[in-house]
Amino acid sequence: MTSSILPLLLFVAVATVTPGGATTLATASGTRFGFARSIPLMLGIAIGLALLAVVAALGLGSLLLAMPALQTIVKALGSAYLLWLAWRIARSGAPNAGNGPARPVTLVNGILLLWLNPKSWAMTVGAAASFALLANSPNRLAMLLGAAFGLAACGSLALWCALGALLARLFRTPRHWRILNLAMGVLLAVSVIPTWR
Repeated sequence: MTSSILPLLLFVAVATVTPGGATTLATASGTRFGFARSIPLMLGIAIGLALLAVVAALGLGSLLLAMPALQTIVKALGSAYLLWLAWRIARSGAPNAGNGPARPVTLVNGILLLWLNPKSWAMTVGAAASFALLANSPNRLAMLLGAAFGLAACGSLALWCALGALLARLFRTPRHWRILNLAMGVLLAVSVIPTWR
């Protein structure tokens, strides 16, 4: 059984560590608020992804993918949310400048980020279909996928957030912070583009 789980673990590791909206948000939060204050965001994203994997394994995710109108609504809501976060990040200054968001993104907003992200739905539904034979029931598959995606997301988001916290040590002037925040905002906004392809 261990050898058959390795492809799943490789898939979720690659899927969660590659750059995207969640990883960009974790990096920006680590830069602005530090690692410890970004933990609720990272946990929210990881919990959201784990729950999404559970839902996909239980078959509800395929319902979303089968309904184009519902897909469009989720895409629009998710894109609007990510663009709003990108705007907030791009307009913020240095952490102690008094402009921009004063608090990190919350656990609930982290969950919402994943549930409104069609890419996350497609990724978890694809994993449920591809690795369905790893378990002898939908419930077991749901537990396996939920655990795999949740743990992989925790690790990858911690890595990206730590990178952000490390970057924060390099930025000393308000101009540096403006450039960094603008770059993070643009990257987050650009992460919306693949959703509409």
